[in-house]
Amino acid sequence: MMKFNIVPPDRSFEASLKEKIDNLTKPKGSLGRLEEIALQIGLIQHTLTPSLNHPVNVVFAADHGIVEEGVSFSPKEVTRQQVFNFTRGGGGINFLCRQHGFDLKIVDAGVDYDFGECPGIIDYKIRRGTSNYLCQPAMTGEEMNLCIERGSQIVEKCKSEGCNVISFGELGMGNTSSSSIWMHFFTGIPLAECIGAGSGLSDEGIRHKKEILAKAVEIYRGDGSPESLIAWFGGFEMVMAVGAMLKAAEEKMVILVDGFIMTACALAAKELCPAVQEYFIFCHCGDESGHKKMLDSLGAKAILNLGLRLGEGSGAVCAYPIVDSAVRMINEMESFKSASVTKYF
Repeated sequence: MMKFNIVPPDRSFEASLKEKIDNLTKPKGSLGRLEEIALQIGLIQHTLTPSLNHPVNVVFAADHGIVEEGVSFSPKEVTRQQVFNFTRGGGGINFLCRQHGFDLKIVDAGVDYDFGECPGIIDYKIRRGTSNYLCQPAMTGEEMNLCIERGSQIVEKCKSEGCNVISFGELGMGNTSSSSIWMHFFTGIPLAECIGAGSGLSDEGIRHKKEILAKAVEIYRGDGSPESLIAWFGGFEMVMAVGAMLKAAEEKMVILVDGFIMTACALAAKELCPAVQEYFIFCHCGDESGHKKMLDSLGAKAILNLGLRLGEGSGAVCAYPIVDSAVRMINEMESFKSASVTKYF
């Protein structure tokens, strides 16, 4: 697998940032999470005047072989239908990106459909969907490596366009199943506690999903390494997101982490390179069963809890104005000294 040189932020700079934040015209700590977020971004960018430039949301789309086992409420064709919907600007992520000034990139990582030269779709297709991991690994090691490389390439393109804050979303029926299995292996949480309704399964559907995924875990024959687990159970769109996260951290970009599936990708990225977590801002805790437990396992506090379970990067883009407020706070508020205000705490 390609290697990434991810350097943790320089903590020796933390005192200077804290001093600036604590001396803005407010009681110390009174802006709560905004202060925490400003501190993190200042550390990432190693500056007392951080900035957020040209935000981008990348949606990776792919199909999953495990859908053949009836683990998803939504049929496989929804993946390609929604990709077309995104290109026409009609998806949930489209209006959010328009509202908050995000560039939106749509990547075909492995949809079971030939889009041809469709405007608005970046063709990084590995093949037309992963294999059914109830029968064999979802992808080969070579395919996993190619996903990592192509995810990295997307981030390189975004950075060349001036982006320093990026979010990732996904589209792929069945990807909550892969996420649940990654969560189980990477956190040690019992599998049943990692599995939820996905796009809308009934209680009976969830029971069936648990049976299928338990069997898939039972027949796993890999070596237990992160690389093996990522390839055996992952989706092409998920592994591209992992590669993208690793590259974004290497480039010292701010990474906005979306919901259950992207948190699972963040978890996988951390397994490959622990320092990557320093660059994550976890944006929302969704309704999918297990998401809060996964966030807790990472020691992460989500900014929002709006009952979202759409994916696509929607929660990350929704949270962006709060991240922007944190940066505006540290840049636009006066200090007690400059404003000639007596400290009142």
